[in-house]
Formats: sequence, structure tokens, C-alpha cells
Amino acid sequence: MSTTTEKTQHLEKIAELVKNTRIAMLTTLNPNGHFHSRPMATMDVEFDGTVWFFTAKSSPKVQEIEADSRVNVAYSNPEKQNYVSLAGRAELVLDRALNEKYWNPAFEAWFKDGLDDPELSLLKIEIESAEYWDSPSSVVAHVSGFVKNKLLGQTPDVGDHAKIEL
Repeated sequence: MSTTTEKTQHLEKIAELVKNTRIAMLTTLNPNGHFHSRPMATMDVEFDGTVWFFTAKSSPKVQEIEADSRVNVAYSNPEKQNYVSLAGRAELVLDRALNEKYWNPAFEAWFKDGLDDPELSLLKIEIESAEYWDSPSSVVAHVSGFVKNKLLGQTPDVGDHAKIEL
């Protein structure tokens, strides 16, 4: 990454893509060294290089993170042809004030006692690197790309792609 301005622009682009894709796949390493992925609802927090999730503090993912904090968070929105892969380090956060700040009653589906649920905790993921793809999503754009490539020998517009280190 050559400038702070470019880094800021990439973070803003990632924030835009993530904002419209609420469910992510969080991948950890299990005790056998195998990848373990599960869907997670992203907190409605402005993306600034950190991603937040509510979790149960005794869940297997927390145990996996305590053993190896390296994680990947992947977002996929095939309808819009938007994809984001975030790699970083996760940590468990036990902070009542943050729980209150980020709480949404929809989370009572997982935490029946709401903010008073003894299992309620947060996962904080500090992103170290990111990659995103933002391609044209319309049928016309795909047909146009095919025609340019196959019939005219031109490179089609494949959209916006970047890989960054934070």
C-alpha cells in the first residue's frame, strides 16, 4: 500500500461491500489444525479495520481462537458480484458497556436472557489484510464481457479488485 489515502479508500470500499452483506463465514483453526467455518451475523458497526460479532463465551470457536487467534472472515454477495476476504486476529471481549452499545433485540434468538445472558460476549477481529472483488452484476454486463472477450478479443471490465495489508 503506497499511501494513507489509498488505504483509506480501500477501507471505505470494504466498508461499503460488507455493509450490504450481513452474514459472514468466520473461519478458525480447530485443535487438529483443520479449518472450521461457521456463519456469523456481523455487528452493525462502521467498518474501520475491525469486525465485531456477538458470541457465546464457552463456544468452540472461542476455544479455537484462544489456541490460535488467526481467523478469516469471508463475505459473499453473489447477486451483486461482491466478495470480501478479511484475515486477522480475533480475541474475546467481555465488556458490558460494549455489549449494550452493540446490542440489538434480534440477538435474543441466540441469547435468551438478552444483555443479562451469562454467555454473552464479543469477538473482536483486528484485520491485518484484506482482498475484495466488486464486479459488474447485471446480465448485460456479463453478456458484454463475454462478447468483448470471445468475439472482439478485448479484455472485459471485470470490476474492482484489490489486495491490501493493513
